[in-house]
Amino acid sequence: MTATFASQRAKNAVRPQRAVIDIGSNTVRLVVYSGPQRAPDVWLNEKVTAQLGRDLARTGKMPPEAIAIAMRGLNRFATILKDIEVTNVRAVATAAVRDAKNGPKFVKQVEALGLKVEVLSGEEEAITSAYGVIGAFPGATGVVADLGGGSLELVAIGDGEASHGVSLPLGTLRLPALRESGTKAFNKTIKGAMGRADWAKVHPGPLFMVGGTWRALAAYAMHKTKYPLTDPQGFTLSVAEADKYAKKLAQMSPDKLSNIPGISSNRAEGLPNAAAMLRPLMAALKPEGLVFSSWGLREGVLYRDLSDGAQKLDPLLAAISHFTEPRGASQTMAAQIAAWTSDAARSGTNGSERLRLAAIMLAQAQWRLEPNMRLKHSIDWALDKRWLGITHKGRAMLAAALRGANGQLAPMPELEAVASPEALHEATAWGLAYRLCRRLGAGSRLSLLSSRLTREGDVLKLWLEPGRAQLVSEQVETELAKLAGWLGCEGIVEA
Repeated sequence: MTATFASQRAKNAVRPQRAVIDIGSNTVRLVVYSGPQRAPDVWLNEKVTAQLGRDLARTGKMPPEAIAIAMRGLNRFATILKDIEVTNVRAVATAAVRDAKNGPKFVKQVEALGLKVEVLSGEEEAITSAYGVIGAFPGATGVVADLGGGSLELVAIGDGEASHGVSLPLGTLRLPALRESGTKAFNKTIKGAMGRADWAKVHPGPLFMVGGTWRALAAYAMHKTKYPLTDPQGFTLSVAEADKYAKKLAQMSPDKLSNIPGISSNRAEGLPNAAAMLRPLMAALKPEGLVFSSWGLREGVLYRDLSDGAQKLDPLLAAISHFTEPRGASQTMAAQIAAWTSDAARSGTNGSERLRLAAIMLAQAQWRLEPNMRLKHSIDWALDKRWLGITHKGRAMLAAALRGANGQLAPMPELEAVASPEALHEATAWGLAYRLCRRLGAGSRLSLLSSRLTREGDVLKLWLEPGRAQLVSEQVETELAKLAGWLGCEGIVEA
């Protein structure tokens, strides 16, 4: 690959490529994406809080001042998109525009800016949000609960498909009026609305929580437990835990909530009412637990536009490959290293080969950092950077593997709060095996082809072809002994 071609490829990988404008009941948001189609990076994320749906229950219309705020934002968004030359734009409108008497007139105003608006039906909104969750959690089974300003969408997912979509008028802007009637009447209203989703209580799996207000609930729970991760993507709560937090949140003031990291003043305003709704919602739907998703409607729009082949790509490996390649990693080389180290990793039951491959690519990128920066930066990559298709246990295992690649064997309490000691021990062995591979021949392809790392019983053997014994150094022997000791084996060299 020539330097010019490589430079152009890198430039194309980070330039903005497509955008989604989400005209919601509470906010109007522009998100511009770059990077791999299967796991896109957010290039720009900007919103205006117009609250288009705040008066729907009272007047049936969007307020003129809210429309003015939304139009100013949309005018700005349209100009930005022209300036950065992004033409692949999807503009979707949801409950407020769909339900308002002045919705059609508003759409004409927006389209005068050169933006084609798709007004989604309640079922279309529910299904599209569900595909966002399917994209973030491949193979997931459960019920998606997407809470917006104007509505709550519920839809079943399983086997990569979405069904039974229903939109309920229970958005955060509508809940205050419902709650004014008292707790008993409020709970009765929620329970009655759930009758339209009676299929959910017999559908297996958890509730997948989509929307900023639900993520604020996750931020509250993470804050209260001093949770070691910061990204709510993939965060889980049991029904009992969720009920405990919801009971307390329902009585809290927004001012107090807005002081908690991860909870904006706008989300703090709606969180107590959403928490009050969550309790009867869980009682009616009987989920197995709660899983929080950072992907929803906007990402569902992108995911549904992908080809079948692109949808089937692994989002974790696609994202990590895109992230690590400019940092010196290679998925092809990582696969060779994974094969070379397979005997040292074969006894594990907590991880998976895709997770180990991801750890190796991150370890390759880690090696390109300055030595004093490697550990801190790579732990941040594992724990705080947003990845898809991975549990929080998997994140902790990535971190343990990167610590092992740095020769760090001491326990890390933050990781033990998320994954079992057995899982962390296994992942640390991945890192130690990568470290040995790197020491042997600087991670070169030839050093892998001319050597083998095998494990038979309690013996871990490093074999080298004749004429290659010079690769064995004191450091290589030290790393072999460290890995063998970690696995409870004796390490020997045969050269």
